[in-house]
Amino acid sequence: MNQNQPQIIKVRELLTNDNLKIPSYQRPYKWTTKNVNQLIDDVLIHKDKSEYRLGTLVVHNHFHDKNNKEISEEEYHKDKQNNRIITDIVDGQQRTITLTLIAYAITQKQNKSKEEEKALKSFNPKLLNLSFVNDISKANIQNNFKQIERRIADFDEKSIWFFLEKCTLVEVVLNDISEAFQFFDSQNARGKDLEPHDLLKAFHLREMNNFSTEEERKKTVEKWESLDTAKLSKLFSQYLFRIRNWSNGHSARYFSKNEVDVFKGVSPNVEENYPFAAMLRIAHFYIEEYNRSFHRNIDKRIMNFPFQIDETIINGKRFFEMIEHYQVMIDNVKSKEMSDKYPILNTIKTYDGSFRTGDKYIRNLFYCGLIYYIDKFGDKDLSKAIDKIFIWAYSLRLKLQAVGLDSVDNFALNQGHSQIQFFKKIKETIKPNDILNVRLETFKDNKSSKTEKIVEHFKNLKYYE
Repeated sequence: MNQNQPQIIKVRELLTNDNLKIPSYQRPYKWTTKNVNQLIDDVLIHKDKSEYRLGTLVVHNHFHDKNNKEISEEEYHKDKQNNRIITDIVDGQQRTITLTLIAYAITQKQNKSKEEEKALKSFNPKLLNLSFVNDISKANIQNNFKQIERRIADFDEKSIWFFLEKCTLVEVVLNDISEAFQFFDSQNARGKDLEPHDLLKAFHLREMNNFSTEEERKKTVEKWESLDTAKLSKLFSQYLFRIRNWSNGHSARYFSKNEVDVFKGVSPNVEENYPFAAMLRIAHFYIEEYNRSFHRNIDKRIMNFPFQIDETIINGKRFFEMIEHYQVMIDNVKSKEMSDKYPILNTIKTYDGSFRTGDKYIRNLFYCGLIYYIDKFGDKDLSKAIDKIFIWAYSLRLKLQAVGLDSVDNFALNQGHSQIQFFKKIKETIKPNDILNVRLETFKDNKSSKTEKIVEHFKNLKYYE
């Protein structure tokens, strides 16, 4: 690919670039106040660092003469004084517009101190001249700017200076128009849209920048890329997202980009020593120190982090370890060995109606409940736990002829047919018996077809008269 080497640019450099434009082929500005708040929070949280990387900006350079006629790069270099470069933003429009709005709000801030005026010295953002005709862009710009004006109260001279001088982007320049459109299309039109877990990968890799080596990050990326994408997507959407949400009493039907915050937490190097994060920080650094000790060269022991599926996530390295940990757990639960050992695990995959969509939803509900139990209590009374969770989950199958994802979601939240908010119960209890002794209803009638084997287990467990 014909392109210049990527370079690091400051926010000040980005926003004072006379040549930067947003081309007509770009999508509307769609960032919400949530996105804006996250960006501002990031700037304020990291303002004591030597640098904070905001992401990547991909641009396309094209060249014009004094009459605004497009010319070749060679022609441009023959008369740089009279010719000019126009730089179109190919990727990074949303962030660039938001940075522009923040910069403008800072310059318009009332009653600025002398120190704040000094931090803004000679700063004249050029992108303020951008015009927008799209109604979506206009509405989002207006709403976001109002929120930014409120948040600017948190900016002092140090924050302003850090925002302009130490917040940076990686700029990639493309000089070939076909390459620019190919890149744009692959990101926005024909190419596959980024999955939520792709966004989480980028976020947590960025979080690793300040407390990991290049080698650690390389290994992390290689391990992540080796995972099956479909399997990874299923891990997040059908297991981790649902368990975390249901345990907190929240709906968990679909996992999308809007829900990725469920898998963001605290950074171990954040200076604010919040009490709620103290135990996480202690565990993180103790395990780091233990595993790096020279004694490990002798005993060859490794201590794994004690993950809990409903706990606050530690950003960066621990996130990737957590994903690997739960993928292994789920694979074990669904393995042939487990099915051979516990007959119910085989039945739920082989009974006559098991292939139906509604039955698959219920099987996922069962697995989520079982994984959550194992995550908290291990294999303690596991056989009894499997029986209890089976009766609870598959009671919905016996009650309804047709089961949809909404039915399962409501059931997990104790809305409609459920007698107990099972995931919340697991979250709150400290003894397996509190789960094993949960009272569940007994059935006399089966409204579902092709569930004879399911009913047989209900009868054996004395939940069917």
